[in-house]
Amino acid sequence: MKTPQERKSESEAYIRSQGIGVFEGLPYCPDESEVRFKSFDAICRRAVAALIMTQYVFELGKEKPDNLSFYVGLLKRYGVADALNAKERKLYSMQFKQQDAMDVVWEYECYWALVWALGLVDDIRNAGEICDCDKAIHLVADCSDMEAFKAQCHLRSPGEILDMLDLYYRYHWACVQKRAIDPNLPTGNLNEEVVWERRRGLEWLISEEDDWHDIALHT
Repeated sequence: MKTPQERKSESEAYIRSQGIGVFEGLPYCPDESEVRFKSFDAICRRAVAALIMTQYVFELGKEKPDNLSFYVGLLKRYGVADALNAKERKLYSMQFKQQDAMDVVWEYECYWALVWALGLVDDIRNAGEICDCDKAIHLVADCSDMEAFKAQCHLRSPGEILDMLDLYYRYHWACVQKRAIDPNLPTGNLNEEVVWERRRGLEWLISEEDDWHDIALHT
């Protein structure tokens, strides 16, 4: 089992290799023995619910949204209508603000982190571009129901997930430092919005919070 110190050192070495600034004083991520992960079932349900609701938002954004019932039907088909978070429920009930819609659209990247954790995406270390939206959709759409979706998933080890979380934690520090304090800090090709949302998804995997919008993403 890798120690938090070893994980931090490996993350920093990789970050430096990508031409990104490092703050050596940034704390360690939790030890694997101290972490309680969300269940496989909860991760699968959150992933599918998030993907469907991103598509629901895109439909809402059309001049004449005439296909909302299709996505409502998908929530029922996959059995995830009760797995929506607070912002998604506001959209579902048509009692939302524009910021809620924007936040749910960005859940594409939270979802991408989850399907990586579920073994459906090979690597998400490149945080310079948004996810492969076509692939993101087909990972769910090509499955007839939740059981078919689960059958293709193989949850990564706790160590692998914590490795990626540690990396994104340090990515996030670099992005915030550059934007808020030191514009000369090198951040390679990092996209801060992508980093933020993928980190949110990864943090949710080990968080006590059920709603990932309630997770504080400190750097």
